[in-house]
Amino acid sequence: MQNKITQAIILAAGLGTRLRPLTDNIPKVMVPLGGKPLLQWHVENLKECGVKEFFINLHYLPEKITDYFGGGSKFGVKINYVLEKPEILGTAGGVKNFECMLADNFFVIYGDTFYKINYEHVVDFYLSHKDAIGAGTVRKTDHPWDSDLAVVDDGGRVVEFHIKPHKELPQNYFGMSAPYIFSKKILDYIPAGKYYEIDHNLVPDILGHGYKYYAYRLGDDEFRKDIGTMERYNAVQEYLKKNKATSS
Repeated sequence: MQNKITQAIILAAGLGTRLRPLTDNIPKVMVPLGGKPLLQWHVENLKECGVKEFFINLHYLPEKITDYFGGGSKFGVKINYVLEKPEILGTAGGVKNFECMLADNFFVIYGDTFYKINYEHVVDFYLSHKDAIGAGTVRKTDHPWDSDLAVVDDGGRVVEFHIKPHKELPQNYFGMSAPYIFSKKILDYIPAGKYYEIDHNLVPDILGHGYKYYAYRLGDDEFRKDIGTMERYNAVQEYLKKNKATSS
């Protein structure tokens, strides 16, 4: 199936306080991994699957990102920016800022997470469900108590969504997170100019309105890990060394 999703939002406004001193002078998404900034991995990997236009929200040390990437021409893509000030608007609030520029369907990824994922498979999965308002990605998790959890039926539809933290765990759960693909319809459920989160606010809201939301199950050879702490950052570095992961 030809990729008809050519836009991606990369959420990059985080402060990266838990990564200091690494982030004293650069945003979290610009920390080096495998010889280049994490944000460059995202642009190159998504471009490889057909994404041509990117939308990046900025907050902390924004010039470090804009000076490096510019308008995207040196990477063969177009990059649009929005500066979130004075406050960060959360993951869904950051998406809302780009409302007037978005096509019918688009990727959303967390800029502070490293992904080695077959994005084409995620696109094929999403487009095969004509009634989907969106799709996240799921996998078995070894830390369910502090993860958002989804219960998924045999067709891949999310039938229950449990927001962290948990007093008890549901049966047959998966940890759910980005990368996401969303229909532009979700923008109707995100308030403008207010802090709003994809997991704690948007997903429960669209499920409550009866929309169909799906979950792509990551394969054993696919990798997803946030770099929010030095321990996790080092784990991604170790993954890259072991797998010699490269992007074209």
